[in-house]
Amino acid sequence: MTTSNSIIKIAKDTINMESQAIANLSNLLSDDFSKSVDLIYNSKGRVIITGIGKSAIIANKIVATLNSTGTPSVFMHAADAIHGDLGLILKDDVVICISKSGNTPEIKVLVPLIKNGSNKMIAITGNKDSFLGQNADYVLNTFVEKEACPNNLAPTTSTTAQLVMGDALAVCLLELRGFSSNDFAKYHPGGALGKKLYLRVSDLSAINQKPQVTKDTTIKDVIIEISEKMLGVTAVVENNKVVGIITDGDLRRMLSKSEDFGNLTAKDIMGANPKTIDNNAMAVDAMELMETNDISQLLVEENGIYAGVVHLHDLIKEGII
Repeated sequence: MTTSNSIIKIAKDTINMESQAIANLSNLLSDDFSKSVDLIYNSKGRVIITGIGKSAIIANKIVATLNSTGTPSVFMHAADAIHGDLGLILKDDVVICISKSGNTPEIKVLVPLIKNGSNKMIAITGNKDSFLGQNADYVLNTFVEKEACPNNLAPTTSTTAQLVMGDALAVCLLELRGFSSNDFAKYHPGGALGKKLYLRVSDLSAINQKPQVTKDTTIKDVIIEISEKMLGVTAVVENNKVVGIITDGDLRRMLSKSEDFGNLTAKDIMGANPKTIDNNAMAVDAMELMETNDISQLLVEENGIYAGVVHLHDLIKEGII
């Protein structure tokens, strides 16, 4: 009977085996790697990445990584290539062919066809002496001693090594291109990742109401303002500048301390020197400021003038948190 401990042991052995194989990749790097990076970087065409089986799945992921970091790439399934998709490859394209053995039938048919087109070809293979390794212009060695699969059959360690080699290529190219977070945002406009890179405080505060009172506003009117604007807070403003803040918490504390608050005004319960943020700041900066100070709202300013409120819920709604 398999126990919880034995399951954990199998998982740990798998992780350790794959991590050791990845660590060994650095020992397998040669001049072919730097030449491959230079070839892709200086190419006027795209990168066409091909493979079959599990290697094809890895090829798809590497294509996605390269595309998102400034290197135009296209996936071409090795089996489909020899049945018409070879037309994907244009004159200036660089081809990366991924295969653990480098000797599959599809690869043996495809490689000569690519060579006939005079396109430069990079091999990512675990067997540099294979048909693929011998015919490629450059070989990126992803040799692994053993698959994590106990039968040494299911592609596990080998596909992990292929994936890491693809990541190494992508990161080198990213560095060479001087690819910045702003560039990254252009390619990732959707989802939480993209929003962290381009969403600004003003984008959030603009959709909220703008609660504000003066120092002399009565507590009754303060409560009405906070309730109507539905942000759990109001700014205390003088000459369009923030001089204080009143939150739901301030109101609760007032009620617990005083039975008669009819004569109180905003200045009696407001917090002075509230945390503020510029409307041009990134939304992720607002998140960090809230987390650091354990607060749920920030008052927003534009050139020192009160401009609104950004709430923790805004960040959650947009997937920043």
